[in-house]
Amino acid sequence: MQRRGAGLGWPQQQQHQHPSPPTVGPRAAAMVPPSGGRPPGLGGRPACALLLLCYLNFVPSLGRPTSLTTSVIPKAERSMAYKDFIYFTVFEGNVRNVSEVSVEYLCSQSCVVNFEAVVSSEFRSSIPVYKKRWKNEKHLHTSRTQIVHVRFPSIMVYRDDYFIRHSISVSAVILRAWITHKYGGGDLNVKWEENLLHVVAKNYTLLKTVPPFERPFKDHQVCLEWNMDYIWNLRANKIPQCPLETDVVSLLDFPYASSGENTGIVKKFLRFQNRELEATRRQRMDYPVFTISLWLYLLRYCKANLCGILYFVDSNEMYGTPSVFLTEEGHLHIQMHLVKGEDLAVKTKFILPLKEWFRLDISFSGAQIVVTTSIGQDLKSHHNQTISFREDFHYNDTAGYFIIGGSRYVAGVEGFFGPLKYYRLRTLHPAQIFNPFLEKQLAEQIKLYYERCAEVQEIVSVFTSMGQPGGRSERTCELQNTYLDLKHRYESPSTCKTFPWEKDLKDKHPSLFQTMLEMDLMAVPRNSNEFIVEIGGRIFEKAVKRLASIEGLHQISSVVPFLMDSSCCGYHKASYYLTVFYETGLNVPRDQLQGMLYSLVGGQGSERLSSMNLGYKHYQGIDDYPLDWELSYAYYSNIAMKTPLDQHTLQGDQAYVEMIRLKDDEILKVQTKEDGDVFMWLKHEATRGNAAAQQRLAQMLFWGQQGVAKNPEAAIEWYAKGALETEDPALIYDYAIVLFKGQGVKKNRRLALELMKKAASKGLHQAVNGLGWYYHKFKKNYAKAAKHWLKAEEMGNPDASYNLGVLYLDGIFPGTPGRNQTLAGEYFHKAAQGGHIEGTLWCSLYYITGNLETFPRDPEKAVVWAKHVAEKNGYLGHVIRKGLNAYLEGSWHEALLYYVLAAETGIEVSQTNLAHICEERPDLAKRYLGVNCVWRYYNFSVFQIDAPSFAYLKMGDLYYYGHENQSQDLELSVQMYAQAALDGDSQGFFNLALLTEEGAIIPHHILDLLEINATIHSKNFSVTRELYERCWIHTNEETFSPCSLAWFYLHLRLLWGALLHSALIYFLGTFLLSVLIAWAVQYIQSISASRSSQTPARTTTDPAASSTSNPASSPARDASDQDQPTGMNNPEPQG
Repeated sequence: MQRRGAGLGWPQQQQHQHPSPPTVGPRAAAMVPPSGGRPPGLGGRPACALLLLCYLNFVPSLGRPTSLTTSVIPKAERSMAYKDFIYFTVFEGNVRNVSEVSVEYLCSQSCVVNFEAVVSSEFRSSIPVYKKRWKNEKHLHTSRTQIVHVRFPSIMVYRDDYFIRHSISVSAVILRAWITHKYGGGDLNVKWEENLLHVVAKNYTLLKTVPPFERPFKDHQVCLEWNMDYIWNLRANKIPQCPLETDVVSLLDFPYASSGENTGIVKKFLRFQNRELEATRRQRMDYPVFTISLWLYLLRYCKANLCGILYFVDSNEMYGTPSVFLTEEGHLHIQMHLVKGEDLAVKTKFILPLKEWFRLDISFSGAQIVVTTSIGQDLKSHHNQTISFREDFHYNDTAGYFIIGGSRYVAGVEGFFGPLKYYRLRTLHPAQIFNPFLEKQLAEQIKLYYERCAEVQEIVSVFTSMGQPGGRSERTCELQNTYLDLKHRYESPSTCKTFPWEKDLKDKHPSLFQTMLEMDLMAVPRNSNEFIVEIGGRIFEKAVKRLASIEGLHQISSVVPFLMDSSCCGYHKASYYLTVFYETGLNVPRDQLQGMLYSLVGGQGSERLSSMNLGYKHYQGIDDYPLDWELSYAYYSNIAMKTPLDQHTLQGDQAYVEMIRLKDDEILKVQTKEDGDVFMWLKHEATRGNAAAQQRLAQMLFWGQQGVAKNPEAAIEWYAKGALETEDPALIYDYAIVLFKGQGVKKNRRLALELMKKAASKGLHQAVNGLGWYYHKFKKNYAKAAKHWLKAEEMGNPDASYNLGVLYLDGIFPGTPGRNQTLAGEYFHKAAQGGHIEGTLWCSLYYITGNLETFPRDPEKAVVWAKHVAEKNGYLGHVIRKGLNAYLEGSWHEALLYYVLAAETGIEVSQTNLAHICEERPDLAKRYLGVNCVWRYYNFSVFQIDAPSFAYLKMGDLYYYGHENQSQDLELSVQMYAQAALDGDSQGFFNLALLTEEGAIIPHHILDLLEINATIHSKNFSVTRELYERCWIHTNEETFSPCSLAWFYLHLRLLWGALLHSALIYFLGTFLLSVLIAWAVQYIQSISASRSSQTPARTTTDPAASSTSNPASSPARDASDQDQPTGMNNPEPQG
């Protein structure tokens, strides 16, 4: 038995009975009185008194340290010796389920004795788990002993078992007791916290805690079922490990091309799984400690007031800590959110370098910020600045999301982002930061590209200055007079060939100089940037003209220099052509590095096809691009936002994106042109007043559909004719919209409103929605707008659903105060399901940010929705249409070129069409393409969400037979056929059945997908029969199909096999054989008895001999035929 603790005064009769306490810590040991003598009071030993005061106020805490300890002893009475004391003895030093404690105390007057056990864990401190108090009014001035049985919770005493699932790890267990006088403020009814204010004597001691895996198991006196007990014992002795987690987050690993527009990369942090890291993060919300390190390559400073680099947006869609922007002068603008709710910003004194890779390191430590820029591979410090504040920042990196680049709030920088590391809980010096640029070759190529392009742009700038009034060579070739002005206007433009450039420079850029010399000097625009782009466009047109020739693909190697100069001039359609040439090896050596370079350059230049190419490669993680859905979303969302604007402007080379497959002969037959039969017939019917023909003709001309060139003016004429001459509500509505917006015709709001009301009165839901749009846009009458939109929404109009969402988002819905993003999101989602483009964009934004509860964060779904909108872009439709026209005209080179350009953007219909072309012309594909065309693009297509079933069948065939360098893979072949079967294709079921007949085993998870019960159909024969039945059900043929014939043949073989193996057949065969043998013996005996001539007998016995052998051998031969069917009965799977 061990005694611990000391009181304020010690009784003389027990001073020689104190055994030495165990070593439980320096603080407890210092409070034990020396043996063999009377312990001194507080006045005799000041050091001991100080230690006593320290341990009496001991409370474990994980918070900030306390700097002041208050004594409970009045100053005037510190030298007095009190008779009241309390100490206790613990019989067991460890924490037990029931720990027996002997409390010895003395009261000088009526008192209350208080006893409690306090526990501290890893995340919480000072948790009382046991309390007890009692009075002492009779036995005064006498030492008393009370035995207390302290019962601790099972979760801190026993190991985990079936009933105790989560035991806690205890860091400290404190037993403390104190005495209060009854008439000095102490009573049983007084709260524990208030009772501590009137203490006259108190004490404490520590109990030794036991780690969770050294504790005993508890006997629950309950028997588990044998299966539950067995399962629990399998994992009972496994020691759980804390998740390996770090505070370092890699936000970006691959270069990101920022176009300076309102799109960027969205990243979201989750809470730490490790409890220690999460506790540290929470403690530092008001004292942020973190570091940001990112690589940047800036092309120019911000055109607007601020451009986004990296910033945090909280759950209320407000800027948080940190927010780093670039100014128009090149400074850094750093903004923080303060604890008191305000915002504070600071601007650096230095400016960032241009057209140079540099690393920007920003470290936050409380109210101090250190900004460092380092240039070059050796990271020589370029600038360093330390900024201090007097305010505390609020920092919660999980209550919102981070944005790299632009967003709907601010445009991004123009340039490239490199690797970005984020240290969530550390402040590091730049020398301690590990953030290498992994793509060094690509970074170097980007730098070399812009150095080369600077030379090209300098040449064009010099040429521009010569063509401007006051330039060095202002019309030096001819004198300036009226006659020469007229001659210059109506004759071919004069050129000046005395430009001061060296011959090697001209040989380096021949296409550039040739194009500039062909341009009219007087027609040079004042803005040099516009002229540079115009030069690039003309060079590109020359290159495309060569590629459109009969042997156009053979000209690719010669037009590459043209495209490089065009790209340097800022015409980034050329950049995308170079991307495709290098990534596919289209008549040039395949070079993935150069393909990445020009793809990033085109994406930075906001080229639509380049951005889609980058988005698709990062979405699938192919062609050495890392899989990164957030990065993919940044590219796709940029084009998705431009798609509705492109459709409304009707400018540039655009066409309606039509999902036309080259395998579909019926659709190919209706493709036409202005002089085609289909168009002429529609025009004839429209002239006669056929409303359907008028509407279709107008749509074809307005959007450029079905092979007809886009002609908005002619389309509007048909809209007007149909609206004014017929009573068709659709034509009336279309013409009203044209009049409202003034697309190709002068605006006429009064007539448009009349037509809109007329169409709405005929029950057209688009017109009802249009009336709501009119009252919202022109009259600002939101009540009437909402009324019409609610009516149209009930009629199933997706535009009305979107418009209602806008009212809720803007907070102007009648009768609803404030914004309601939840309802807005619901209406946007409903509109998106109806195919509304803007509604789909909002849903993709909600999925990438995860700021709405109804839209949990799902980056993959966000990419899918943004990709769906981006693939409706008219510039992509123009490329697809040119490829289709070339295919219909038999121009194989041009068709292959444009379908390769479209397929590399990731649109599925072009990928399958390109694979089809490569199947039709394998010689063309092998000669010009550096990739396995059929395998590559069928394989790409099956990973699309809307992949057709024939693509799965084709990939199944390729996996089954093997293709060129690709080996056979029966398992993947089964998966492809099963996916085709899931899409309802009977050929998929048929091929699976053939595989099972060959002995292939279909995995259970595929059978589950096909809803085939593996327990019922446990044998291959049963599975085969079920697959043939499914094939027969899904076939579209009314007469006998291969599926039905195979099903009948399978059952016929089953019946024949059953007959051959039946007992009756064996009995009849034995009986017949016995009869034949008996007849043969009798016949031979009769012949021998008659002793007739043997020659005739021999001629008659030959058939008998053959007849005796055939019945015996027939069953064996039939059985062999059954066991080993011929190849004719088991055809190979066909796609």
